[in-house]
Amino acid sequence: MNTCFMKTTKFISGACLLLFVSCVSQQEITSLDNRISELELHNAEVRKSSAALKSGLQSRTQHEEKLRQQAASLRARMEAFDEELRILTGRLEELEYQFKQRQERDSANVKARQQELSHLSESTQANEQRIAKLEQYLNLEPSGKTPTTPKSVAKIKAGKQTPPPLSEDEIYRMAKQAFDQGDADTAKKKFKELIERYPNSERADNAQFWIGEIYYREKWYEKAILEYQKVIENYPKGNKVPASLLKQGLAFKNLGDKANARLILEELIRKYPKTSEAKIARDKLKNLK
Repeated sequence: MNTCFMKTTKFISGACLLLFVSCVSQQEITSLDNRISELELHNAEVRKSSAALKSGLQSRTQHEEKLRQQAASLRARMEAFDEELRILTGRLEELEYQFKQRQERDSANVKARQQELSHLSESTQANEQRIAKLEQYLNLEPSGKTPTTPKSVAKIKAGKQTPPPLSEDEIYRMAKQAFDQGDADTAKKKFKELIERYPNSERADNAQFWIGEIYYREKWYEKAILEYQKVIENYPKGNKVPASLLKQGLAFKNLGDKANARLILEELIRKYPKTSEAKIARDKLKNLK
């Protein structure tokens, strides 16, 4: 009986299956195939979009990494520049302090000499007055030297005529001639006179440069650097700016300050690359490395 029941069940199931298959139309099967094809195409597009996004993300990550490296390099260069600027500022402050100290010493020496000359003048005047009194007392002929009194000095000064002022060309010619002959004091005095009397002269920047040259020739390099700096700051459009930068660099080199020497020579080459001074600076930089 059980065997008969199982056979009956299988028969019914098969019949149901046949009935179900017969119920599914060819149109529905085609629609399902089309739907599956659309899903496969959509899936392929999704995979393609995902790959493109992944590639773009990798490219962006690489670009960001490159930007971070460039930013780090720029920060390092800025820090190095700040350090060099700090060193140069400190060196200039030190030079200014040394110049001020030396100027104070020179001023004190000049004051002491003026006092000595004043005492000597007073002593000479007193001696001349005593000699005159002795000659008068002994009824002797005057020695021909008249005691110098304030009134006589005033008469002499009043009798002198003020010479006409020298032109800027005359002052510059006298100063340059003294410089060429090695008379540093006269040259320095005349160059300063030109700058003070004719500050807008076309020769003013040259005069200031030659003042720096006088100190450079005397190996007073700290003072020379400051005088060359006046050319750079006061006459930025003059023709002596490249030469002043070059001599500043050489002065720092002679002082043993290679860092500041290199910094100034590189500035000269950067700002005035086609000048003869820049060519010299390139040669000097080879020896500073």
